Amino acid sequence: MARNECSARLALEDGSIWHGEAFGAEGTQVGEVVFNTSMTGYQEIITDPSYAGQIVVMTGVQVGNTGMNEDDDECLQPFMHGFIVRELSGRVSNWRASTDLSAWLRERNIIGISDIDTRALTRRLRERGSLKGVLSTDASLDDQALIDKARDWEGLVGKDLVEVVTCKEAYTWVEASETSWEPNGFVETSDEEIAKDELSVVVMDFGVKRNILRRLVSLGCSVRVVPASTSAEDILSLAPDGVMLSNGPGDPAAVPYAVETVKALIGKVPLYGICLGHQLLGQAMGGKTYKLKFGHHGGNQPVKHLPTGRVEISAHNHNFAVDADSLPDDVELTHLNLNDQCCEGIRHKVHPVVSIQYHPEAAPGPHDAEPFFHEFIELMRDHKQTKGK
Repeated sequence: MARNECSARLALEDGSIWHGEAFGAEGTQVGEVVFNTSMTGYQEIITDPSYAGQIVVMTGVQVGNTGMNEDDDECLQPFMHGFIVRELSGRVSNWRASTDLSAWLRERNIIGISDIDTRALTRRLRERGSLKGVLSTDASLDDQALIDKARDWEGLVGKDLVEVVTCKEAYTWVEASETSWEPNGFVETSDEEIAKDELSVVVMDFGVKRNILRRLVSLGCSVRVVPASTSAEDILSLAPDGVMLSNGPGDPAAVPYAVETVKALIGKVPLYGICLGHQLLGQAMGGKTYKLKFGHHGGNQPVKHLPTGRVEISAHNHNFAVDADSLPDDVELTHLNLNDQCCEGIRHKVHPVVSIQYHPEAAPGPHDAEPFFHEFIELMRDHKQTKGK
């Protein structure tokens, strides 16, 4: 793997400087520094639109072993602002790889830095919270200039990142998952058994991952993806059996137009929210959201499904959460994070409306949350049958 012939620095707003080796693009970039505890799936992480504006620290020791391929991207272009690893693999070994990580990042103008003590950096972020930071390969900038640049950055709170990552025009998605998910301890029904009739789903694109769309198609849905600014009237004119509110980046309070659209859809069509979609749904039903200290980023978060007591190991990527205490009486808490007790899922007691804070599509991550897709399918079927009576 070709490395850059220069060093790089990470400067944090707390005044600390971290020295390492550069890979990927060269230059200077500012962003919010967060850590991800996943051991695999770095390509899906890098291409997840939910990381818009962020510099991601991987806690896994070695990254880059399997290179990059043309099939595992979660979006057309990455929105991440930087990538930090302890050790960049010097060798790519995977039959699917078409290029190495450094070259891939360089082509997309993303700065990478390796040979940093990522354990120490992660501890700092865990103790102090997510920090504003600057990645730079520019030797002409002194340390204090980089620290000042980090401190002067406006940050992500209150910033509408959805308008950056959403699609510009509506489109139809037809590609299914490459492999079928078979029944296991959490998934009791195969894809083929679930996909017994076609259901029409409109996906509001707040930064949707491709594997979410693939899962819907695999379960027998026809999928139409629309921009985040699409009105409720235009969505209902498509006569969908259900509407999915996708994942996405940033502060849900910065997307009031989407909240108003979701409000107008409640009670008219089954709604299903994931990640940012869950937060927007919480706001639309009268709840409030808040920023977590350092967020949840990784594939190993334990979540308890309160109605059954079942514990799921799940994949997360969010810096904000719904305040469970702010929810009205007609909305119930369904999922709870066992690490910090924050809200991970809600449902309306009257209307066919459900959401979870984490990622059921498992890209990367475990399959424990797959029943959530199945629940949405059943909600749409029940609502369709009720309407037909």
